[in-house]
Amino acid sequence: MGTTPPEALLICEHCDTVYRRRTLARGEVARCACCHAELERHHGLSLTALLALVLTAMIVFVQANMWPIVTLGLNGQFSGATLWGTIIAMWQQQAQVISVLAAATLFFFPLTKMLLLGWLLWFARLGRRAPGFAPMMVVLHYLQPWTMSEVFVLGALVAIVKAHLYFDVVADPGIYAYAALTLLITVFAGVDLRQLWELTPEDPA
Repeated sequence: MGTTPPEALLICEHCDTVYRRRTLARGEVARCACCHAELERHHGLSLTALLALVLTAMIVFVQANMWPIVTLGLNGQFSGATLWGTIIAMWQQQAQVISVLAAATLFFFPLTKMLLLGWLLWFARLGRRAPGFAPMMVVLHYLQPWTMSEVFVLGALVAIVKAHLYFDVVADPGIYAYAALTLLITVFAGVDLRQLWELTPEDPA
């Protein structure tokens, strides 16, 4: 163990068991033999591909927030609703807690995650760590469970089906953009961001 380079070792974050790193096959996940926590998983995407996905997700994110999500019609009168229009309406209807949660989980948290990822990946492609690397990695770790786009899309589809009993309902481009964003976020969820610690060398003091 004394002659093994640090980059060839894996340390379990939960029980501190040390393992020798080996090359993983496609789709393979390395788990701790003691506590069964995930140690590492195979990465099929390069840093350039990940950065391209982040930029694509940001474009789709802007479209999803600009375009109407659904249009409701009654007696020939039609009204479209965007995400922020719905959030503001909930705030005005004394549902402030729900509106704040919706704004945070559907807008601010995903936007923060994409901006931080883009910043880190941009510098990683240059072969070095971005300024603020460590605190940003910590923020990304805690943001991981709080991007709720998939929950929103599922809830919106259920609401559209139920509203169709009372209104003329048309699904607008915004809901499709959110569905595409959900797929992109699902891809990011399968990426082990801890690889950035190994892929980017630490700046010398």
